[in-house]
Amino acid sequence: MSPSLKNTLVGLLILAVLFLIVERVLGKARGPLLRRGWLTDVAYFFFTPFVTRVLSKGGLILPAVLLVWCGVASAEDFRQQTYAGFGPLARQPLWLQAIEIYLLADFLAYWSHRLFHGGRWWPFHAVHHSSEDLDWLSSIRVHPVNDLVNKFFQVTPLLLLGFNPWVTLSTAPFFTLYAIFLHARVDWDFGPLRYVIATPMFHRWHHSRLREAWDKNFAGLFPFWDLLFGTFFMPRGRVPEDFGVAGGFPQDMAGQLWEPVRRLLPNQKRCDTLDADQVG
Repeated sequence: MSPSLKNTLVGLLILAVLFLIVERVLGKARGPLLRRGWLTDVAYFFFTPFVTRVLSKGGLILPAVLLVWCGVASAEDFRQQTYAGFGPLARQPLWLQAIEIYLLADFLAYWSHRLFHGGRWWPFHAVHHSSEDLDWLSSIRVHPVNDLVNKFFQVTPLLLLGFNPWVTLSTAPFFTLYAIFLHARVDWDFGPLRYVIATPMFHRWHHSRLREAWDKNFAGLFPFWDLLFGTFFMPRGRVPEDFGVAGGFPQDMAGQLWEPVRRLLPNQKRCDTLDADQVG
């Protein structure tokens, strides 16, 4: 369904009320309601569905074209939404496909996330890390290039493996909503489940500027990817507090959208995995 200004505004208001309860009542968060950068994040809330997600959907045309070219689907199948995948994976029950798809999607997202923490990719992801007051609304602060590459990395392999495309595409809204929760201003770690499912505490450490927390906690849903690949960081008795991109990064949306592109231009400063001033 295409986004509308009315639905986007209603969605913003519903989420604002919901996370007012989550952060202020259940999480007992303190501080001003209108924190630094809130206008920038509201701008992203409207920019993302009308621009970023439209561009990201365009990036998914390639796997669809490849499936049509290989003869396993037709353009009409996609238009009528009758294409249900191909091969042995598509013949599995949908519930089993869903389990496999969510596991693989999170695995692919883990490595895509790590990619954006290195070299010339980092400035595009630095947009997301630029919020100095992390809460649910700052989750929407994402550069279109970052979103496009992430979606392409997650969805393309799953479609080419033959999984049901509609179950595959269902991961996008789920991961989006869960990412909003992960950025909530609460220090919840779910106790023993901290190793099973990603929590706000887990992801807020990912946004920390501390050197020891840098390049940690990349998973969006299952922390065992970080445990497996040595990037898990959840120190007991401590909470992450220092957020943002040290050394300075534009705080307005227009500046943030342009900054990664500017750094790619000749004679501009190269932003590596970790600038000398990246740590606090």
